[in-house]
Amino acid sequence: MTPVLIAGGGIGGLTAALSLHTAGIEAVVVESARRIEPLGVGMNLLSHGVRELTELGLGDDLAALGVATAEHVYCDSSGDQLFAEPRGLDQGYLWPQYSIHRGELHLLLLDRVRERLGPDAVRTGTRLLDFTEGPDAVHVRVEDRESGAVETLDAGALIGADGLRSAVRAQLHPDEGPLAWSGHRMWRGVTKVNRPFLTGTSMAIVRDGDASLVAYPIGRDRINWVCLVRVAEPGPLPEGDAVNAVDDHRTALLKDVLPHYESWSMGWLDVPDLLERSDHILEYPMVDRDPLPAWGRGRVTLLGDAAHPMYPAGANGASQAIVDARVLAFELARADGDTPAGLAAYEGARLEATAAVVQAGRAMERAGTAIPWNRGSLARMAEMYRQMAADDIAALNGRPSLTPPGRS
Repeated sequence: MTPVLIAGGGIGGLTAALSLHTAGIEAVVVESARRIEPLGVGMNLLSHGVRELTELGLGDDLAALGVATAEHVYCDSSGDQLFAEPRGLDQGYLWPQYSIHRGELHLLLLDRVRERLGPDAVRTGTRLLDFTEGPDAVHVRVEDRESGAVETLDAGALIGADGLRSAVRAQLHPDEGPLAWSGHRMWRGVTKVNRPFLTGTSMAIVRDGDASLVAYPIGRDRINWVCLVRVAEPGPLPEGDAVNAVDDHRTALLKDVLPHYESWSMGWLDVPDLLERSDHILEYPMVDRDPLPAWGRGRVTLLGDAAHPMYPAGANGASQAIVDARVLAFELARADGDTPAGLAAYEGARLEATAAVVQAGRAMERAGTAIPWNRGSLARMAEMYRQMAADDIAALNGRPSLTPPGRS
């Protein structure tokens, strides 16, 4: 019997496998995709996420792959800078904030899991069908997507790290409705550039009416960009709407996004050119879910987007999944074989904390479209997010390590 079975081989699931291994707990990951490839675009790792990956021995890898973001610069569509907020080391954290290509981070984590846990620690092409809870084990039915063969895997614990469309969450909470949509469409892309903008380590956050842009370097002369346009009032994500597919492979057309930005003339960043020269444009709805009163029960729980999907405002989703993974391993190690108690302690440590981040993302999104953009209001918005998300510099710098004692 496998001590811990992790459903989902994304950033959260792979970090959980590494964390459990560091804690001396065996884990196996089952992933529905037949191959794990470097998909997606750019993302941010905040200092609390970077700390945890650094303590897993990945600090040098992150420094080689990513760009240490030094500031967030808020601007209008003419390029005038309204407010700048230092980030990472420049903000006083002991760990950087990194902007990085999601697919490259994903492959890094996969390589480290296979190096440390063995080549069979991640089973790709394996879809979770359902599970049955017993007093001493969870019985998980999985399907081989190549052959169609179905088998039952027994585990001491099942961790649902299977994302927005989590099959584990759906069985635990069958009466949940559709995802909650902010009313924004998001387009994302990566563009090779000849020269950096601003300091070369700046993230630009720009707004003009219902359209916003976030752009930042992710290394190797690449700029990641995100366009956000409000097209509807907030509400449930329509099942029949084209934005319903939450999928890294969803391709969008330039003509759908460019008209919102054709008149933007920022001087130091040519936004229309940035969009036009992107090789591949992806489209997503901006969605989250209301926080749950409980994630799991007994020997089953959730992690990352499966537990607490959140808006990208605050750039906190991946970092929160990484912290989840570390706390999960810490509490299971501390439980010393009492798996339900360890999972309950993990949920107790993370449930309210992540709910606060979800609510902070919603508040920041509402404020970002409602307030006048000037130095004072933007500074207050940034401070509001830090307070709601409990993003305290001294607390992180002074907190003891989540590596179980004797395991460093």
